[in-house]
Amino acid sequence: FTLFLATIAVQAQDLNAFNQARLKRDQGLMLSLGTWAVGNITAGSIGWATAPQPELKAFHQMNVMWNAVNLGLAVPGYLRARNTKAVLSLSQTLSEQQKTERIFLLNTGLDVAYITAGFLLRSMALNQQAKADQLNGFGKGLILQGSFLFAFDLTAFALHHRHGKQVLRLVDGKE
Repeated sequence: FTLFLATIAVQAQDLNAFNQARLKRDQGLMLSLGTWAVGNITAGSIGWATAPQPELKAFHQMNVMWNAVNLGLAVPGYLRARNTKAVLSLSQTLSEQQKTERIFLLNTGLDVAYITAGFLLRSMALNQQAKADQLNGFGKGLILQGSFLFAFDLTAFALHHRHGKQVLRLVDGKE
């Protein structure tokens, strides 16, 4: 009976450590996204205010607007990861792990859509000369931001997926 209780206590400690590591990983990812956003908002604001070419102004404008959204996601995401308790049951841990992986994988698909939309805007510029500079600038901005987010989300998925394999070892008792 004592051995059984000791095993349960060790598994609970292992689960808590696993969840703390997952939340720490999320904090780091949200700090990275927030840093990217602040850098783009800063550079984009300067570029938007000073760029002499309309296409470049539109490019910077898109980066500012896009990264205002990124920052709006990164700050609450960081705070949630920082303030969430790591004490979860095994089923809750598995559920949170799967949810996290699904979100980053879904986002990777959305990122492909953003990149595609950027190319579509650039293509539309060929037939709409009056808006060509804006469409090209916005399109290039979407391609840049979508490409960054694709790399970010795919990396985040891979990190979480690799980390998630640890919980399966805990379940099997091999850790």
